[in-house]
Amino acid sequence: MRKLLIVLAFAGVSVTSMAQDVPTEKYSVATNSFWSNWFIQVGANWNAWYAGNGAEHGSNLPASPFKGFRSNPGAALSIGKWFTPGMGLRLKVQGIWGKTVRAGYEEGVNAYEDYAKGNKYWILNGHAMFNLSNIFFGYNEKRVFNLIPFVGGGFGRTMTHNFYAMDLSAGLQAQFRIKKHFAIHAELGWNRLETDIDGGYDYYGNRGWDSHTNNLYAELGLTFNLNKATWDKVPNVDALNADWQNRLDALNSQLRDANADNDRLRKMLADKPAAEPAKTVKEFVSTPISVFFVLNKTDYLQPKDLVDLKTVADYAIEHNRKVRVFGYADSATGSAERNKWLGEHRAEKVANELVKMGVPRNNIIEEPQGGVSLLTPNYERSYDRRVLVQVVE
Repeated sequence: MRKLLIVLAFAGVSVTSMAQDVPTEKYSVATNSFWSNWFIQVGANWNAWYAGNGAEHGSNLPASPFKGFRSNPGAALSIGKWFTPGMGLRLKVQGIWGKTVRAGYEEGVNAYEDYAKGNKYWILNGHAMFNLSNIFFGYNEKRVFNLIPFVGGGFGRTMTHNFYAMDLSAGLQAQFRIKKHFAIHAELGWNRLETDIDGGYDYYGNRGWDSHTNNLYAELGLTFNLNKATWDKVPNVDALNADWQNRLDALNSQLRDANADNDRLRKMLADKPAAEPAKTVKEFVSTPISVFFVLNKTDYLQPKDLVDLKTVADYAIEHNRKVRVFGYADSATGSAERNKWLGEHRAEKVANELVKMGVPRNNIIEEPQGGVSLLTPNYERSYDRRVLVQVVE
């Protein structure tokens, strides 16, 4: 009962801590290289041995693993790798000091007072580990607490009695992150061995070949994460495709805009007498030009747009004209408040470019428009993410 209460208390604290550390977003992570996400664990433990009726039959020894005659300190060393944020493998060796629990039998003597002796041993196990915090709540690089059950098996040896045994192993580990590459871990574990590896004898002086020997331990130690210890978020392919499509739409719209300007120029050149080049240039420069922007940002989509902007700036400076700067955002994406902000900051960014090109600040009129859906058909919303620049007559 005491053991059950301790385990339940440990699990309760673990689950409570984990519930307080839930990430705000669950997402897929990219697979790391083979040399990433390795770890080493070193720990000190308190281990206790007890066997079935085959080893202790007739001894009437208390079965509790918390009895002092069953327990001794020990040490452990593990090396492992996380293949995903939720699943990993490790190789663990533990032991050094233990206790032989026997019925007190010695050759020719039936006595109960001598039932505990020192027992030097080691147990080597491979464990599959499952990070429940990452599995159920999603990977979070900054999570402080991780709950990790494990199962596995291996074999062990007692050097004191020169016996070997196969075993099954299970347990629960709690990790507390201190730094990116460093954590403290607490672990409760159980190793169930097939033969009497603790070297015990029954009341009649026989080894317990038909019994199972159990090794319980509680461990406290340090975990060192090697090389790359984190996981990168998988790029959102749909978002990337949408962004590239938006860029393509903007380029197509810009191309159509340029073609329309060229057609207008050709018509103007065809209709106007050769003696009026200044008026022709004036009409061309006063035509609004577009500076396109990346979706939901104030970054220029095409630096080439600044070449046309320089032409407008030169004309405005030469003729001392004012310049109107209209800032737009796409109303089909983002909130009205966000689009208002984008319109203002896009217009301000282009106005600052004009100032750098020599246009006086008091000759620039900023008119942010926010989100619109008037410039192109619905399937070309990218054309709405722009700034229009026009010389005032």
